Amino acid sequence: MGCILKGGGGLYSRLVVGSVLLAAGRGERMGGRPKALLELGGVPLIRRQLIALSGAGIDEVVVVLGHYSDLIEPLVQDFPVTLVRNLDPDAGQVSSLRAGLAALSAKIDAVVVALADQPLIGQADIQEVIGAYKKRPSGTEIVQPYLDDLPGNPVVFSASVRDGILAGEARVGCRQWQAAHPELLHRWATPNTRFRTDVDTPEDIEALAQRTGHRLRWPAHLTQAE
Repeated sequence: MGCILKGGGGLYSRLVVGSVLLAAGRGERMGGRPKALLELGGVPLIRRQLIALSGAGIDEVVVVLGHYSDLIEPLVQDFPVTLVRNLDPDAGQVSSLRAGLAALSAKIDAVVVALADQPLIGQADIQEVIGAYKKRPSGTEIVQPYLDDLPGNPVVFSASVRDGILAGEARVGCRQWQAAHPELLHRWATPNTRFRTDVDTPEDIEALAQRTGHRLRWPAHLTQAE
């Protein structure tokens, strides 16, 4: 497993890639239901993300849980991942990101930050953004997909950026790091709409179905009248 980066002299050196998968949110705009448990084709989104990351050759995955940990954890326990619980998920996504970054091992060369609420992201998309990271312009350390000048996810950045984020104040996450170091960001232009597709509200679920034909459904124990 793992990703391959061509080195000098025709040799190949291994790029060790870790991932932080964020799934700690309250889901307030979904009526207080965890978006990670939405199902596409009968498969919860959290598992679809883990399947994609595994298929893309990610070496190490940290899943950050917060709200609804007891509901989500049973769905990921059969994957070889590290589970981290954010004890204060209401502190915001930055706190979950930092908890996940801190749990990654020191051996990684790059980090993929993935979101549990992107229903269409698959193995090929993860490989595509890692490929863009490998080919990034010299001097840049962060690669973020951009579609029509709008940022998407997942984001990939170097281990040095990970270390810089963790060395900063508690409020510093990827976005704040980018703002402080804009010269390190490669805005990778792509036509891939999956990088911009996420779901935050019931209206987003309906819009996705109308646009793509993919219908997300809640598991039976979370079904509510829409």
